[in-house]
Amino acid sequence: MLKKLVSFILNKKAVSLSYPFGEQAMVFKLNGKMFALIAKEEKPLHLSLKCDPFDALSYREIYESVIPGYHLNKKHWNTIYVNGEIKEDILFEMINDSYELVLQKFSKKIQKEIQIYKDNNVL
Repeated sequence: MLKKLVSFILNKKAVSLSYPFGEQAMVFKLNGKMFALIAKEEKPLHLSLKCDPFDALSYREIYESVIPGYHLNKKHWNTIYVNGEIKEDILFEMINDSYELVLQKFSKKIQKEIQIYKDNNVL
């Protein structure tokens, strides 16, 4: 599942991967702003995503494997134990939402530049 998640996230254009917290924590950023983290050494795998505060609470009520963001702003972040409880398509939707939340915080000019980058760098 790690490879699928990493591939899905890195297929989003203008995304970079770094390891500012050590090799065990993969940090994904859009234009320098973090939107996803994967604790790849944890069992089960931990995926932390930025989330709308209302949606964050809803996910926590629906899924036992969703908790407030570990070492993150608990209002705006969730940590997901990737243990099979949440279907893959829902995980990907959560990743998309996290990406879009960060994208929306940029100016219209930067959003347009990212869109141009996305359009010109299709795999």
